Amino acid sequence: MAIVSGNLDRLKQEIHKVIVGYEDVVEKILISLLSGGHALLVGVPGLAKTLMVKTVSRALDLKFSRIQFTPDLMPSDIVGTEIIQEVDGKKVFQFVKGPIFANVILADEINRTPPKTQAALLEAMQEKRVSVMGKTYSLDEPFFVLATQNPIEQEGTYPLPEAQLDRFMMQINLDYPDFEQEVEIVERTTSGEMPEVHPVLSRDEVLELQRRVREVIAGEHVVRYAVELVRQTRPETSSVDIVKEFVQWGAGPRASQSLIMGAKAKAFMDGRDYATTQDVAFVFPDVVRHRVILNFVAEAEGVKVEDVIERVLSAVPRKV
Repeated sequence: MAIVSGNLDRLKQEIHKVIVGYEDVVEKILISLLSGGHALLVGVPGLAKTLMVKTVSRALDLKFSRIQFTPDLMPSDIVGTEIIQEVDGKKVFQFVKGPIFANVILADEINRTPPKTQAALLEAMQEKRVSVMGKTYSLDEPFFVLATQNPIEQEGTYPLPEAQLDRFMMQINLDYPDFEQEVEIVERTTSGEMPEVHPVLSRDEVLELQRRVREVIAGEHVVRYAVELVRQTRPETSSVDIVKEFVQWGAGPRASQSLIMGAKAKAFMDGRDYATTQDVAFVFPDVVRHRVILNFVAEAEGVKVEDVIERVLSAVPRKV
């Protein structure tokens, strides 16, 4: 476990050669990676979301691909298409793979493209395969989608469908850096060259880490705590007033699965072979914030998803 912790520490050090602050964001990205899940980074333009994803990819010795989502992007631009080629004097269809065929995918500004194109990622993210012209093509492991998104209130954005959102294990929100961090960012980026990031983990090492995360023990009380948290986000099964009044629908079973995997990854990164309810509580906000849909009354009253998350966490007793 000590060797593993050393590798993860070196990975964080390489990332923070470029990224100032955002230690919690980097940790949660790595939790998603080790869990075999996908992450959605949400924040206003200019918070280095794209730079963060590119830096993480450079610190991993994996095949990287960037997809810039635009209003005119087509599904075939993501998964690939079949073209006519001449082979031995005969014209045949040949599949040309799209940028989805990589290990780490940067889906940049994913909500700048219409839902039809967004949906092209659905099968890939869940099944780790794509279907084109009746044929199925498997994607290489590991397969990790890191998407960036601007706040949906901004002009020129398309809200992600709920089915698409549910494919993301975590939605990680980025805030503005504090004063000293912003000073350091300006000093770093306006003088000299950016530091070079070196690969720390190979493909086989990432797969091995993902396998070992699954071996982390989550006791029955930890699983029950995770399931109870998720059930308390659903109006029909919740005893929390704010949920019953302001939530249209809550998180599904996939959120419970993500909570346990995230808790295991958190424990693993902390050098433990067992997960705790504290680990579950740590990842809970990022796992459910994009899965809890508020009603129109909440919008009128100014109630936010974060308010619901806070009340649910305080309402469910946590056993150590």
